[in-house]
Amino acid sequence: MKLLGILAAIAMGLVAASPLAAQEAAPACHVGAYRLTDGSIVDIGKAPGAKLRWRKMDGRTGLLTPGEGGHWRSTLGWTDRPDGKDAVFGACGDSAIRFDGAAGRRLDFDMREARFASGDATLSGRLILPKGAGKVPIVVLVHGSEHDSARDFYALQRLFPAAGIGAFVYDKRGTGTSGGTYTQDYLVLAEDAIAAAREARRLAGDRVGRLGYQAGSQGGWVAPLAAKIEPVDFVIVGFGLAVSPLDEEREAIAEGIKLGGYGPDVVAKALAFAEASIAILSSNFTAGFDRLEAARARYKDEPWFRFVRGDVTHIFLETPEAELRARGPALFAGIPLHHDPMPILRNLDTPQLWMLAADDLDAPSGETSRRLRRLIADGRPITLAVFPRTEHGIFEYELSAGGERLSTRQPETYFRMMTDFVRCGRIDGDYPDIAVAGAQPR
Repeated sequence: MKLLGILAAIAMGLVAASPLAAQEAAPACHVGAYRLTDGSIVDIGKAPGAKLRWRKMDGRTGLLTPGEGGHWRSTLGWTDRPDGKDAVFGACGDSAIRFDGAAGRRLDFDMREARFASGDATLSGRLILPKGAGKVPIVVLVHGSEHDSARDFYALQRLFPAAGIGAFVYDKRGTGTSGGTYTQDYLVLAEDAIAAAREARRLAGDRVGRLGYQAGSQGGWVAPLAAKIEPVDFVIVGFGLAVSPLDEEREAIAEGIKLGGYGPDVVAKALAFAEASIAILSSNFTAGFDRLEAARARYKDEPWFRFVRGDVTHIFLETPEAELRARGPALFAGIPLHHDPMPILRNLDTPQLWMLAADDLDAPSGETSRRLRRLIADGRPITLAVFPRTEHGIFEYELSAGGERLSTRQPETYFRMMTDFVRCGRIDGDYPDIAVAGAQPR
């Protein structure tokens, strides 16, 4: 999920259309979390087109494509390379599965659909609890900048309950079946998250234990704000930022140039593209295009030009000005470009787990990591985990022949770290190779 709306840009047609924009009806009757005879859990969720995506709690994942004889063939991560696994499902209404040679049955959860009000919008949500009558911790899933339905595509809504933790998932305003107008206004989105947390408490009743937020990408700005307005028991931020959206663009441009092997002198030149994009965003797509074209004309023949990426700059470079002027204002509606998250984080008493990707190009983690470490030194209740060799989304990756990153899986400890923190507010276990900072409360 891109923080300033890359997925939204794709969905709205500012760049080449994603398969999600022409989503076919996936075989929804197979969606669910299944327990296999070896005791492991495999989650089956929707994927672009008439395909499915499997995930395991240890981070492995693959894309399932229907084949002959009812077999669904798997490819590794997002690589399109066969991984030798397949799945066979029973008929719709049958909870049976055979995955990678092991039989299994779909888990049964306590599930309640909801419609709840937040400001001027009515949002669609879903509470999913493990079967039983006892108290369980509940995680409210807060979105990134995507336009897609979280209720359709978030696998954590099933993985958490399969691990004994409740989940509340909701479509953000203007997406899925939620009402209201899509916005990137963090305050509005924080108020929506608060409304979702209240609804989760109401629906769960006596079963509510600890309750907090899990937020990815743009949600890293939203969830701490929501927790400051109305306290919760914990906040988990994955691949989010402790800098402003404008500084994110500057950092993303710089990281792309550094990845290309160039030094500070070239970074200084490339930042002209970041400043042009910032001018376009700041003017609500009414100005700044001349600056972008001037930078392109000056540097397009430089060998480093192909490494100019950023979070939004590469889309601006690839999209006609008239299209950007027409569609940009709706795409970036309400985004607080100068939002400084630090005052919130300095004054937030809620225990937080920040999980960052060391090689993140979309939301570079360097300055965010430095700022969080300073807050930790000042005694703030923050735990920081930096995952090596991972990109945005905390995905491990490999490089194609052309140098493109292809996501393969999430780290083995990623989901376990979240469940540990949800249950007890600390990550006191063994997390090999993960750089962890922050005191662990007991």
